[in-house]
Amino acid sequence: MVSDTYQRPEPRQPKRRFGDWFRLRGRSVGGWAFVLHRLTGLVLVFYLFLHFYFLSYLARGPEAYAAMVAAMKSLWITVLEVGLIAATLFHGLNGLRLMLMGLNVGVERHEAMFWGTVVLSALLTLVAAVLML
Repeated sequence: MVSDTYQRPEPRQPKRRFGDWFRLRGRSVGGWAFVLHRLTGLVLVFYLFLHFYFLSYLARGPEAYAAMVAAMKSLWITVLEVGLIAATLFHGLNGLRLMLMGLNVGVERHEAMFWGTVVLSALLTLVAAVLML
């Protein structure tokens, strides 16, 4: 017995892999901004947990904390801190750009705003690096 009503099959969704989240090939400027915003967000979340771990040295006593502070004065830690500053600046400035676009301000110039965000982040990171070193 054949049914008189046709039921359309559910459309198949393409399989998405975790790596597609960060895929850069074939993306527009907005896509690059999207990926960089996610990456810098992950860096900041990772740093937050790392920061809590380092703060736990305060509970271990003044000697343990002083040893940790001494270890943090190496050059490679300073380079990582400059990278953290770059990630923080880009994430914050790009967040402001996204907020403005959400308010329909500058949507037609979103590419120029993105590159302005990149340049301003780089300049402020350079200033911070000079002051830190």
